[in-house]
Amino acid sequence: MPEHFTPANMSFEAAFRGEPNQHLQSWLADVFSLCDPERIILCTGEPAQQQELLDCGVLDGVFIPLNQQKLPGCYLHRSHPNDVARTEQCTYICAPHKDFAGPTNNWMASRQAYGLLRGLFAHSMRGRTCYIIPFLLGPVGCPLTRVGIEVTDSLYVAASMSIMTRVGLPALEVLGDSDDFTRCLHSIGDCDPQRRYICHFPLDNTIWSFGSGYGGNALLGKKCMALRMAGYMGLQQGWMAEHMLITGVQHNEQKSYVAAAFPSACGKTNFAMLIPPESYKRRGWRVTTVGDDIAWLWVDHRDGRLRGINPEAGYFGVLPGTNWQTNPNAMSTMAHDTIFTNTALLPDGDVWWEGKTLEPPPHAIDWTGQPWTPDCGRKAAHPNSRFTAPMKNNPALDEAAMDPAGVPISAIIFGGRRSSTIPLVYQAFNWIHGVYVGATLGSETTAASTGKTGVVRRDPMAMLPFMGYSISDYLIHWFRMRRKMADCPRIFHVNWFRKNNRGEYLWPGYGENIRILEWILNRCQGKASAVESLLGWMPRIQDINLSGIEVKPADLAEAQRVDSEAFKAELLAGEELFLKMAGELPKEMIFQRELLISRL
Repeated sequence: MPEHFTPANMSFEAAFRGEPNQHLQSWLADVFSLCDPERIILCTGEPAQQQELLDCGVLDGVFIPLNQQKLPGCYLHRSHPNDVARTEQCTYICAPHKDFAGPTNNWMASRQAYGLLRGLFAHSMRGRTCYIIPFLLGPVGCPLTRVGIEVTDSLYVAASMSIMTRVGLPALEVLGDSDDFTRCLHSIGDCDPQRRYICHFPLDNTIWSFGSGYGGNALLGKKCMALRMAGYMGLQQGWMAEHMLITGVQHNEQKSYVAAAFPSACGKTNFAMLIPPESYKRRGWRVTTVGDDIAWLWVDHRDGRLRGINPEAGYFGVLPGTNWQTNPNAMSTMAHDTIFTNTALLPDGDVWWEGKTLEPPPHAIDWTGQPWTPDCGRKAAHPNSRFTAPMKNNPALDEAAMDPAGVPISAIIFGGRRSSTIPLVYQAFNWIHGVYVGATLGSETTAASTGKTGVVRRDPMAMLPFMGYSISDYLIHWFRMRRKMADCPRIFHVNWFRKNNRGEYLWPGYGENIRILEWILNRCQGKASAVESLLGWMPRIQDINLSGIEVKPADLAEAQRVDSEAFKAELLAGEELFLKMAGELPKEMIFQRELLISRL
């Protein structure tokens, strides 16, 4: 076992290698008194300790070692069958007044939430090992970098946080003797869905999560801190925490960076790790990854440009549909030192998921641990099966991915999964119109969140589940950010998933999306033509490079077609957001809606 210290014989000086932070010491003492763990382990982030954690997980049945010749350093984890996705209905923003959370969040009064959770956490770690995880979000030296301390009884969380964040001494050094850290308390409890709560206290810089071991509910540095809590920090301090990838594109002898927001399981990781087709490679095009899921954005006061960082250190990507054809970089990234969650296990110790190979294996153990064959009528891997891998594994990692100065953002792209109505690509007329486009984003639901799939849900900026405060203040913050910029990024909307009347995709997607990205970047540089449409600026058929691709101009025209009657129905379907916000809707949103109605 890794070195540990116990509550009864605790040496903070030894454990934290120096003079203890009194604020941290006091908080930890309260947590230990409440949760009553048997043993306490400080996670240092060192490779030797990470291996010890994995080895302990194998002994405890938390991890299954995979074929170490095929997948060195890789393990399989199976979560509880009732605990396989983010549980939005159990996720709360806790504040004294409901107005703070707004109409799109679940709200609970702070005092009530603490009372409820204290009852659940009381003695919840008795007989268990407790892990203290000091971590950093953001590279050392970045003005936006924040410190979190997660206390958990989950060995899976401890091992995964060491992949997803910068764990250990660097976090404690950045913290120093400050009280400015996010207090993250987590326990799996009994994994009872009726006793599952993921509670955020933005005014206290605190997160308490009970009753779930799934990544998005339990890795508190991810959606909980990096989006909900950081979003509120950004509101207070003048920056933004967004559910966005950041990718770098080398083209025309220059480098541009693009941020893009897609709801979960709509192709974020594939887009962030896009590999251009050979014809583009020969022309010198190259795509690199800064981040695949979360972006922290601020305006550089020196030049007025929007800059961004990826606060994370790893990827928590969706597996089904990922293979050597759709995303070779992701496959290379997860080839070693990766934790797979809820995939099938093959007889040779490899893992498999739907879409990994053209032909399914004849036999496997499915994600629930049961024997599986292709004709058994069940999925081998869960539709929301995941991989957790260090970003340093990515062969296309951008050279500035860990630069504390961040990267300049030229374009912001919004996109969802829509089988009809929404065109392949268009550009917003200006920043305010772009905020309206992002705020009215709709996408067909997927397995990444619990509930029905295939239902169109409004997901403003792909942030609906991740706003840590009122949506009205969130949108106003977007409008205010524009005032800080000397030259703002251009805003675009894409839809890779539009189908024809036979149910076939009109656009091939994946690496071929570089053709749409080419038009987007040329628009940012004033080098591409466009025509004005009902929705925004749109490319003509001849503005998209179709050479070497099996897409007919007629198919592209269909993918770009805007049916005014269908869009009127779309406008009415989007009224849900406006009705929820009622009198709190920013006037800019009302104005943009009226302009769209007049164009229709």
